Amino acid sequence: MKLQQLRYIWEVAHHDLNVSATAQSLYTSQPGISKQIRLLEDELGVEIFSRSGKHLTRITPAGEAILKTAGEILRKVESIKQVAQEFSNERKGTLTLATTHTQARYALPPVIGSFIKQYPDVSLHMHQGTPMQISEMAADGTVDFAIATEAMELFSDLIMMPCYKWNRCVVVPKGHPLAQVSSLTLEDVAKYPIVTYVFGFTGRSKLDEAFINRGLAPKVVFTAADADVIKTYVRLGLGVGIIAKMAYNETVDSDLVALDASHLFEHSVTKIGFRRGTFLRGFMYDFIEKFAPHLTKDIVNEAFNRHSRAELDELFEHIELPVH
Repeated sequence: MKLQQLRYIWEVAHHDLNVSATAQSLYTSQPGISKQIRLLEDELGVEIFSRSGKHLTRITPAGEAILKTAGEILRKVESIKQVAQEFSNERKGTLTLATTHTQARYALPPVIGSFIKQYPDVSLHMHQGTPMQISEMAADGTVDFAIATEAMELFSDLIMMPCYKWNRCVVVPKGHPLAQVSSLTLEDVAKYPIVTYVFGFTGRSKLDEAFINRGLAPKVVFTAADADVIKTYVRLGLGVGIIAKMAYNETVDSDLVALDASHLFEHSVTKIGFRRGTFLRGFMYDFIEKFAPHLTKDIVNEAFNRHSRAELDELFEHIELPVH
């Protein structure tokens, strides 16, 4: 059994069983990958992939178990490389993130700008996706860090640490009747068509809960994952927008009025997380602290030693989170 063979089966499984695409991504030949997979299956005495002619059709039950262990081995190998890199050149390497559009567009730019200035030789890569995609990328080692707000139950395999609290605002065109309301209520908002986030994105669950708890059934006429898209359709008169407060910019959005809605909805908490057993390089600790100053190296290391969600919550229960 060779490490290269484990890499091949792992990559094939994560390229939708497309050996040709896998070969292109690994800069090798398709026949070479197919041969090595066959040699590994012959050595193990089981099929990892089912086939129809020359095409792989699915992962076998044995293959699922083998791939899980192969992934763990490959992550350990990557950790060994990270250890070596940290001692050979502590300011050079790669950092990969997975997050949503709102974090990438509004929360992360100043953090990344400062980080790149401090670590010009660190290559930084960002993946955007749904909470489920983000959790999967972090869990299987595609990315180092996951940054998310929604669907925390998807991140049970990760150490998730709270970074900051945030809330929402209601955006309307200038001259809209809501702009004249002195104290905004949910009943006021529910009178109008609503444009907001797709369910599962950017605190949408808190929004829905607030209306349900008041016995209201607002008419959501348009949803998107991108606050800029939501604002575009508010400008078109499709409805009133409900977005993260951080997504409103007085200069860029001067044609819109932002109405504070923090008293209407429960705060959401954005968290950053990584796999247990991850070797964090020095610049990774620094990135976390730039994003959330209360997450110092000592606190992050203490989080490593907590073995359950309850223990993690206990660690952070007395920390006052900043509000964005």
